Amino acid sequence: MEILFENKDYWIVRKPAGVLCEPDGGKGLPDLLAAQNNGYAGVIHRLDREVSGLTVFAKTPSAAAALSATVAAHRLGKVYVAAVAGKLDAPEGELRDLLYYDRSHNKVYPVRRERRGVKEAILRYRVERILDLPDLGRVSLVDAEPITGRTHQIRVQFASRGHAVIGDRRYGGLPLPDRFERGQILLSCRRLVIPSTDRDRVYEEDPLWESIL
Repeated sequence: MEILFENKDYWIVRKPAGVLCEPDGGKGLPDLLAAQNNGYAGVIHRLDREVSGLTVFAKTPSAAAALSATVAAHRLGKVYVAAVAGKLDAPEGELRDLLYYDRSHNKVYPVRRERRGVKEAILRYRVERILDLPDLGRVSLVDAEPITGRTHQIRVQFASRGHAVIGDRRYGGLPLPDRFERGQILLSCRRLVIPSTDRDRVYEEDPLWESIL
């Protein structure tokens, strides 16, 4: 874990793959942050265990309430970068799906009709680069902006179109070669935009996919 920014209200943290955004017996990010903040760290933006990148935690209950309200209003901006299998049909676009989350198996499925437990997922994407790699074949580096915040949304929406995130075995992705960190998938949150009364606050990092791939 690396704290990139903090003020009186929140931390911006770089999460490594393999670490939880939930309390985890003292090893999750909220546990580590709460230990230096009188026992409190509010979870605002959750990343899956396998996913790396930027996330935000509140330092006070009032800050947590305000940040959670921005999330509920779809005003917390998030942009991810993903390495997905193959070449997409279009260099940019919007994906819309109905997704069902099976909590008993912690897995999400695209479905055709609305029913109980089904939610719409909207995702905008842009292909930044296409690579041909000796150990992974053709790979597209994609910026992905989820308009909705559904469980495993980016992973499922690309995988259902035959472009699974590299390393994401849960949704049919190619296994990672040994040169990658165990337990990761090639998906990272690279940009957060937090609304403010004067101007939006933007936090961004270069994921350096070129050096990784």
